Amino acid sequence: MERKKSINLGFRGWMLVVYQAIAFLAYTVFSNYPLNILADFYGGAQKLSTIYTVCTIIGVLLQLALNRVIGKLKSIKIFGAIFGFLVLALGMCIMLIPFSNANIWCVCYAVENVVGVMYATFAIGILVGQWFPTRKGTIMGIATFAFPIGNGLIGLFAANVFKKGYPDVFGAFLPFFILCTVGWLIGVIFLKDYPEQCGCYRDNNKNMTPEIAKAMMEEEIENKKTSVWKLGATLKCGDFWLITVPLGFLLMFSVGMMTQTASIIGTFEEELAFLGGYQGIMLMICIVGCIGSYIMGVLDTAFGTKKAIIVSVIIMIIAGILGAIPNAIALVASLVCLAVFMGASSNFTVSAAAQYWRREDFGSVFSVVNPIANIFNAVGPMVIARLLYSQMGYQAIFVVTAVAGVISLIFMMLFRPSHVKAVDDRYRELAGKPLDNALEGRK
Repeated sequence: MERKKSINLGFRGWMLVVYQAIAFLAYTVFSNYPLNILADFYGGAQKLSTIYTVCTIIGVLLQLALNRVIGKLKSIKIFGAIFGFLVLALGMCIMLIPFSNANIWCVCYAVENVVGVMYATFAIGILVGQWFPTRKGTIMGIATFAFPIGNGLIGLFAANVFKKGYPDVFGAFLPFFILCTVGWLIGVIFLKDYPEQCGCYRDNNKNMTPEIAKAMMEEEIENKKTSVWKLGATLKCGDFWLITVPLGFLLMFSVGMMTQTASIIGTFEEELAFLGGYQGIMLMICIVGCIGSYIMGVLDTAFGTKKAIIVSVIIMIIAGILGAIPNAIALVASLVCLAVFMGASSNFTVSAAAQYWRREDFGSVFSVVNPIANIFNAVGPMVIARLLYSQMGYQAIFVVTAVAGVISLIFMMLFRPSHVKAVDDRYRELAGKPLDNALEGRK
């Protein structure tokens, strides 16, 4: 009988959720927040947006370069903790370097974007897959609350940064910095690479003996060293692209849209005053984003990653159609839909790699799925900005969003977990590894 997947994650499991959530917050605060409040002081929005895009892509390429060695790393926990420390150190530089040293500040901001990607979306994502291989949807559904909450809090803090014309930069970042430091310490103190290393169980499943759990862990660690899903093999798999492109589009249009919400909402400033204007709508997006993130995570765990992604891209299509209507209420409805798939968009790179590939191959596949999906994410702000200032105005963004949603839906309907298993069988046979039914029945 299948074990009931309750919300109980165990103490250390909850510590992992908090660690991942606050890492997402750190990435949002030290990558996106400066674009909102400091661009005018360090070279302008165009310069900082370019730095953001280029350095995010560098982080993506670094992840791809690590594909060959990720299974041989002695400790992914230490690997992530080092990047987390760098995020905090560079974050302090962003907070303290004066406007007169703009070039030095920009260098720190550039490196921050690279290490932030490695910390929040890569290293800890691998930990989640190793601790909760079948419950990763629920875990990420809760952890990604950080994105809508972070965007909502940043909006409130950004509105109060300037005091009589001079920004209190240190004060604007300090509460976030303290929280991010606490999150990093939680990961360093309470977590290991595998739950078995600290007396816990995979998926918090206590229905196995500690001896069996330890044996499974040791076998997985050994098998990771000879994973058949190296970079070239992964890129040759058609179903890899069928699931990764939709994940990229979800990230691209949710994250990219968040960088231009002030301009988009400002189009109907008077009509939307009854909702509290920009801050009121961003609060609404924050609340709906949290709900959407959790619901999509539950759907992922209960019905499979494919179905959860299909629901998300359908909501994406609806958001695009509603936003293309030149009406204030339709725009708000569209942004509510956007909030739902924004909360879900960061869940799925971990889920897809864990759901449709073996535990021993998770790290290798995730180190390709995640960076390629995040290439879309990296160019999102630039694409959204160009569409916003096109002849159609903000409506162009939503038209393209709907089109991307339709493409994503087609791709997901074509994606077949059974095809992934067939390719896995072929790769394992060529490598002289035994075939089994480990990937059968994945949904």
